[in-house]
Amino acid sequence: MPVRIRLSRAGAKKRPFYRIVVADSRRSRDGKFIDHIGTYNPLLPKNNPERIKLDIEKAKEWIKKGAQPSDRLKIFLSNLDLIEKPKITEKTKKHLPKKKTKEKQEGAKAEVKAETKPEAKAEVKAETKPEAKAEVKNTKTDTIEKKGEEISS
Repeated sequence: MPVRIRLSRAGAKKRPFYRIVVADSRRSRDGKFIDHIGTYNPLLPKNNPERIKLDIEKAKEWIKKGAQPSDRLKIFLSNLDLIEKPKITEKTKKHLPKKKTKEKQEGAKAEVKAETKPEAKAEVKAETKPEAKAEVKNTKTDTIEKKGEEISS
């Protein structure tokens, strides 16, 4: 009989809570189990000691008897130094952009950088200096004075 140490879901909708059970692998996830050895509450923060409660002695016994832990339980048990850490395989790179797309993105970035060069920013800052503003104000008053002269004459 192939025995697994796995999670059995309990809890309400969108409020998961899991029991760590030893069950026949042919049984349904939440079906009949052989032994209950702990609980897992994913809603608690990772550093909370109540997140994973596990009877270590029972887990050791079942592993000695040949029970195979599920992938998630392998991680939990390896954190408790009961078994070796599972190997994490390298992910495929299908989600990464292709060569042409990378070139387009790099070209777009180069255009954005060219538009916002530091020299262009310096020119804008030079134009908005207080002296430049004063010159603008003087030209306005000059035009008003000229209009006043034209009206009076």
